[in-house]
Amino acid sequence: MVTSPRSTPTGTGSARGGTGKVRYAILAVLFTGIAINYVDRATISVAMPFMSDELGLSDAVGGVVLSAFFWTYAAGQMPGGFLADRLGPRKMLLIASLLWGLSTMAMGLAWGVASLIVLRLVLGIGESPAFPASAQVVSRWFPRSERSFASATFNNGNPVGATLSVPLVALAIATLGWRWAFVLAGALGVVWALVWWKFYREPREHPKIGAAELAHIEHDQEAEVPPGEVVSWGQLFRFRAVWAMMIGFFCVNFVAYFFITWFPTFLVKTYGLSLLKFGFYGMIPGIASMIGGWCGGLLSDHLVRRGVSLTVARKIPLVGGLLGTSVIALAVISPSMGVALTALSASYFCSTFAAASVWALPADFAPTPGHVGSLGGIQNTAANIAGIVSPILIGVITGLTSSFALPLLIAGGVALTGAAVYAFLLPPVRRLRLG
Repeated sequence: MVTSPRSTPTGTGSARGGTGKVRYAILAVLFTGIAINYVDRATISVAMPFMSDELGLSDAVGGVVLSAFFWTYAAGQMPGGFLADRLGPRKMLLIASLLWGLSTMAMGLAWGVASLIVLRLVLGIGESPAFPASAQVVSRWFPRSERSFASATFNNGNPVGATLSVPLVALAIATLGWRWAFVLAGALGVVWALVWWKFYREPREHPKIGAAELAHIEHDQEAEVPPGEVVSWGQLFRFRAVWAMMIGFFCVNFVAYFFITWFPTFLVKTYGLSLLKFGFYGMIPGIASMIGGWCGGLLSDHLVRRGVSLTVARKIPLVGGLLGTSVIALAVISPSMGVALTALSASYFCSTFAAASVWALPADFAPTPGHVGSLGGIQNTAANIAGIVSPILIGVITGLTSSFALPLLIAGGVALTGAAVYAFLLPPVRRLRLG
């Protein structure tokens, strides 16, 4: 319960009564932005075969170009979260989306390897604040009893954008060429930036919000911070909770990046699928992941509304989700593709089931509302280190053993490690305090 009085909203929505659903409109715009974020990120993956012919890129050079994004994306998480706290989500997401949109458009003008690498580095910088700032938006627009579902929704922009990028970018390349595909994909980011700037306001400043919705948003948000209890950015690393958030999210993403990077190769090489069959079967785990995110968010929020402690409401999806994610290991002993695909789909479902609560934790633990972006950036740094380590490790071991068996067993073990971290290392979920 908020302990200090709040002033009347500066907007006019309370006088008109409002619709009571402004927060969901904010969430829909945010979800769309994350989906566009992933379309812009993945455009080069679809375009690479056509670019390689024209620009003379070898497979090795193409791999460097593809990986360059993650160099600055991972490094930019902490600074991006810090800046999101200082500038606020309205300014931060405007700047970020303009930067990632314009850099994507500029790739349509690329003339060689150097230009592509530089633009991919800029794209990584532009996209790095997106998730920390999104966690910040959820903390400001949703009460604790609704944050897990809201977090799952913006996080689901990831699989939706990744899934849509393949047919949309392929269609653009087929009709206009690969250069125009980048221009169109980047333009989506620029347009979204303008929509975001026009539509987004803080709850007390939004002209459409009503008094009832504002009261609902604020009724169980965090209490004001007493003087002298403010925690500096560097002091966040003193807390066990922060390290548990980092290690746990690393484990979640270690498995998730198998699906983003090596899953198509596993399915095609192991079962000899044609392109058409892969296009059909390959979508199934992605669809399962979308459903899993929303299910995890709904369950956590349901538990909070039923009066279950925030610790239990978050740990049940986190621990249970990662235990379920470990079934990825069963794919190596499956007698048929159908059984293997079922195990993989269940694993991806459970991964995003856990991820819904992962993105609720920054707001749950933040010492002040001004630390949500920083905590989101810190844990997402660890998650994207997993994004670098996982594909390389899986690729090396698969190359040495000529099999995905050991990599998938390792992935299952990492998932179990993550479950243990959230179960035993993550302390009770409450605001971090130095005292």
